[in-house]
Amino acid sequence: MTGSALPELQQAIERLLAFLAQDGCTDAEFDEVAAQLFTLQYTHDEPYRRFCQRRGLTPRRLAGWRDIPPVPISAFKDSTLSCVPPDECERVFMTSGTTRGEVRGRNHHPVIAVWDLSMRRNFARRFMQGAPRMRMATLFPDEGELPNSSLARYLSLASRSFGAPGSRAYVSAAGGLDVEGVCRALGDAVAAGEAIALMGASFSFVHLLDALRERGIAFTLPAGSRILDTGGYKQQAREVPLDEFYDGLAQAFGVPRARCINMYGMTELSSQLYDDGNAAVPSVKSGPHWIRTRVLDPLTGREVAPGERGVLAHCDLANFNSATTILTEDVGVAVPGGFLLLGRAEGAEAKGCSLAVQAFLEAARP
Repeated sequence: MTGSALPELQQAIERLLAFLAQDGCTDAEFDEVAAQLFTLQYTHDEPYRRFCQRRGLTPRRLAGWRDIPPVPISAFKDSTLSCVPPDECERVFMTSGTTRGEVRGRNHHPVIAVWDLSMRRNFARRFMQGAPRMRMATLFPDEGELPNSSLARYLSLASRSFGAPGSRAYVSAAGGLDVEGVCRALGDAVAAGEAIALMGASFSFVHLLDALRERGIAFTLPAGSRILDTGGYKQQAREVPLDEFYDGLAQAFGVPRARCINMYGMTELSSQLYDDGNAAVPSVKSGPHWIRTRVLDPLTGREVAPGERGVLAHCDLANFNSATTILTEDVGVAVPGGFLLLGRAEGAEAKGCSLAVQAFLEAARP
C-alpha cells in the first residue's frame, strides 16, 4: 500500500483496530473516531469530498456523526469511493449485480484486518454466544470460489474462526447444493448428540427445505444447535413470507425459532447487524458499538420522528476507506434496542432514494 493517504491511513487503522477490540464506547468516543475517519475520507476520497462540499460540510464544521452525509448505496456502482487507488487494496468486494445487470458496486479494502476483526468480534457475541467452537455446515460457496463476495468471506471466516473439525461448505459454484452431504452432516450431529450450526443465504435454505420435503426427511438437531440465515433471495429462489420461512426451519431441523438468527449486512458496509432470534417477526436488529443507525426521510434527508418508518442509514466506523455512512434502500423503524427491518423502499421512499443517488452523482462529477 502506497500513496498520499498512507500515513493518515495507517494511524486510522491502528486506532480503529483498538476501538473495535474494546468493550463498548461512549458517545464522545464514537464521535471522535467518526470525525477522524471523516477527515481521512474528505481529504483523500475526491468524489465524496465534492459531495460533502455540495452539502456545505467540511471537517471543521462536523459536530458529530449524525452530521456525516450518507452516501446512497447505488453510488458504489457509479463512483470509486476509496482513499487509496483500487489496485493498492488488499481486497475488493463486489455486489451481486442483480438490480442493474452487470453494473456491480465495489467496496475497496486497503487491508482486510479491520473487516475481519469487525466480523469476528460481533459474530462471537451475537451468534456463538459463548460457545468457543461448533461444527458448521455452510450453505454457500467458499471464498476461494467467490473471492469478491463479502458473504463468502463472512461465512468462510466464521467456519475457520469458530468451526469445529468437520465444518465445511455444502454449496459450490459449479455443483450447487450438496443435499446428501448436508443430510449426512446433520445425521452425524444427531447421532453424536453434538450441536451444529447451519448457516447460509436464505435462498439456499429454501432450496434445502424443498429438497428435504421432497424426500420426506426432517431432523431433530441436538440442543444448542442454531441456524443463521443472511436474508434476501436475489431472484435465486421463490420468496417465502418470514413466518412461513422460520416455521419451515423449525420443523425441518428441530431448532426453535428463537435459535434461528438473521444476519443483516451488505457489501457496502464492513460490519453486520443481528437479531436475537425470530420467535416473532419482524425481529429487532442491532449492531456492535462501532455502528449506529438512523431512520431518514429520503426526500429531505432528515431523521424521522420515533416510531415512524423511513429509510435506514448506517454509520459503520469499520468502513474506514470508502464512506462510513451509507443510505440504504431498506425501510425500517427505530424501536428500543435497535430497529425493525420492514422491506425494500417502494413508492415515495424509492423515489427519495433515487433522488439521493442523482444528487450524489451530480455533486461527485468533476
